[in-house]
Amino acid sequence: MTFGQSGQTLLNSIAKTEDEKSIVIAVLGRKWELTFTTLVMFGGALFAAFPLLYAVSFGGAYFVWMTILFCFVIQAVSYEYRAKPNNFLGQKMYELFLYINGSLGVFLIGAALGTLFTGANFIKDDMNLSQWVTPTYGLEALLNPFNVMLGLTLLFLARTTASLYFLNSINHKEIIQRVKKQVLVNAVLFLLFFLTTALFLLLLSGVEYNGDVFSVVEYKFLKNLLALPILIVTLLIGVLLVLYALYISIVKNSDKGIWPFGIGVVITITTILSLLGFNQTAIYPSLADIGSSLTIENSAGSHYTLEVMSIVSLLVPFVLGYIFLAWRSMDKQKITEDEVLSDSHRY
Repeated sequence: MTFGQSGQTLLNSIAKTEDEKSIVIAVLGRKWELTFTTLVMFGGALFAAFPLLYAVSFGGAYFVWMTILFCFVIQAVSYEYRAKPNNFLGQKMYELFLYINGSLGVFLIGAALGTLFTGANFIKDDMNLSQWVTPTYGLEALLNPFNVMLGLTLLFLARTTASLYFLNSINHKEIIQRVKKQVLVNAVLFLLFFLTTALFLLLLSGVEYNGDVFSVVEYKFLKNLLALPILIVTLLIGVLLVLYALYISIVKNSDKGIWPFGIGVVITITTILSLLGFNQTAIYPSLADIGSSLTIENSAGSHYTLEVMSIVSLLVPFVLGYIFLAWRSMDKQKITEDEVLSDSHRY
């Protein structure tokens, strides 16, 4: 979902004229509503399945999530008003908003996800009423090296994915030549941050629980990975698909790298997130009071809610199928300069 955002940070690097900028904006603008809707859908699913996790994180880490929300708001406004005549702030300002959304917004999402592994500064009582214990309300997560590394990993992952998507979607010789350089640069940075973050993760301690008793366990996520060999297999498959995609894109000059890359990314990230919760691992450790840590058991919805969600989840393949058909329809032909300039509703 995030490549649509971080693709905005490449605007001035791959587009040198106003017409070229219109092409890049058009490629991204036709997708942002789908990615935003998908993000909202996952947020709703999270709230339904784990309401306490949702309440503690979104209610406590207030500054982080409000900043992320602000980044998405200015994105929506920018797409609607950037190309409008006599717009209030001017085209350059809206392009700056798009850059902020694609950089700061994506980075903070990665840092926020990092707190699921490293923990956050909250406490909760027996009535599940929680409060944050620091006045920075989530911004202190940026002081943890792992969270920062994960944020940078997600940022350059999204930029790499966006570059591969541009190769597959744009029919413009000059833009494509510049995009190829961005694929190489961002892929190298992504791999460096990914390997560093993966090493950090395997060395991290985690919170383990047995009933209501919580304890810190060294190398918890490494132990989780070794305890479930299927995760090692899926991790290798995901990483190999990513490397294969970069190879055919950079060495073989293929424009189809987005497909194995996207599949590999989904498999790899799903594998990493699967280390949470498994093997009696807390899904949101508390740094202020280890006994307040959230687990699958104590933060999940009611039995009825989970039963309904399990039935609804059977519709996921149909939703994914719809998304696939919609994107395939939009990307059936590469976008051209003539197509963009003749569009009466240009972003």
